[in-house]
Amino acid sequence: MSRLPSVLRLAPLVLAALLCATQGALAQSQAVAPTPAQVSPEVDKAYTQLMASPAIQKLLDAVKADHEHSVDDLKMLTEIEAPPFKEHKRAEAFLARMKALGLTHAKIDAEGNVVGLRKGIGGGPKLLISAHLDTVFPAGTDVKVKEHDGRLHAPGIADDTRGLSVLLSWLKVLNENKIQTVGDLMIVASVGEEELGNLRGMKAIFRDNLDIDGMVGLEPSSPGAVLVLGTASHRYEVTFQGPGGHSFGAFGQVPSAIHGMGRAIAKIADVRTPSFPKTTFTVGTVGGGTSVNTIAPDARMAIDIRSDDMASLLETEKKILAAIDEAVVEENRRWNVSTLSVSTKLIGDRPGGRTPPDSVIVEAAIRSNAAFGNKTLLRGGSTDANVPIALGIPAIIVGGGGKASGFHSLSESIDVTDAWKGAQNSLVTVLGLVGVQGVSPALLPKRTARTK
Repeated sequence: MSRLPSVLRLAPLVLAALLCATQGALAQSQAVAPTPAQVSPEVDKAYTQLMASPAIQKLLDAVKADHEHSVDDLKMLTEIEAPPFKEHKRAEAFLARMKALGLTHAKIDAEGNVVGLRKGIGGGPKLLISAHLDTVFPAGTDVKVKEHDGRLHAPGIADDTRGLSVLLSWLKVLNENKIQTVGDLMIVASVGEEELGNLRGMKAIFRDNLDIDGMVGLEPSSPGAVLVLGTASHRYEVTFQGPGGHSFGAFGQVPSAIHGMGRAIAKIADVRTPSFPKTTFTVGTVGGGTSVNTIAPDARMAIDIRSDDMASLLETEKKILAAIDEAVVEENRRWNVSTLSVSTKLIGDRPGGRTPPDSVIVEAAIRSNAAFGNKTLLRGGSTDANVPIALGIPAIIVGGGGKASGFHSLSESIDVTDAWKGAQNSLVTVLGLVGVQGVSPALLPKRTARTK
């Protein structure tokens, strides 16, 4: 093949900020921070050494050569449905492939994550590389992969099954080319990233593994996009309960749970939030009541609150919960009773935060992007990276290649033409962080292990 250019001595490395459109399933479409104008000399030197190494160029050739096998894995895994909380069949298939590719001690943990450790030579960091198993689609969805118009079509094929297939390709080429990293690669296919999964898989990983030094996750992204901001969210299930009664005979004697909820929704709609940091809310679902001629004894709604800043999220949450309580008081006062009550249950808790743009892990991604001719855009979103970021552990999300569209819809599709280029780019990012024996040192600093 025509080899990738060895990018030599870009010091200082000048990169434009606020460039490149992003198209991740959960990504913000605008830059959340300026891209640093240059990286440190240590980062620049490490990536110059990597790209000049014949062993690494051979490895990148192998990524390209493995493309068709990777697409086969993509199709195979996509056609195993993996609804939230029902990821086990796909997990078993992924585990079988990991073992077949040489990670014989890989396993499914108590939470349902597939976990394997590819050991380094010792003395280096432990880097988590991951993609998530679950999709947003319920059991029974047609997940058969169909090919037309130069694209592969199937629900979940991009988000995030492409990431899973890239992890397997990396494992295959690293082992076949006998690449020894300095640090350890912890390879994880996680559960619970979508919907009400509440990041349960990644929370379990960081609860049970206190020595992880950083994370690089794979999600659908445009070339050069690097997620550094984890958007935090809280989700509530709110239930209103009253005595109920006949719409005519009990009128004036009992409050309506639905009317009370309606008052609450109206008050919530009037809540003001800052435009920066971006903070949002919505009443996403409602339900309740017995019949058209019954004063409703029950009603329920679900609320989503999100922010790029935890303090702003908590302030908005406080206003919304107060609005709900006020609405119940007003509905009871309207009928001079006290029989309408409300309860709230937190059903989603995604922590948030930022990986600093000048941190080693971000500079590594910037420098790798430059080596492959991609300008970097620093973006945000809600992903598995929220968990380590909130813990103060450096984490980013990058793409695995391919042009995807229709995320979270039945028309989801991906064009895998030249998708190996994205897999090469993100793999080089990873190798710079953990280091390669005889080629480059590990850039990612080792951290003091956390305590429970």
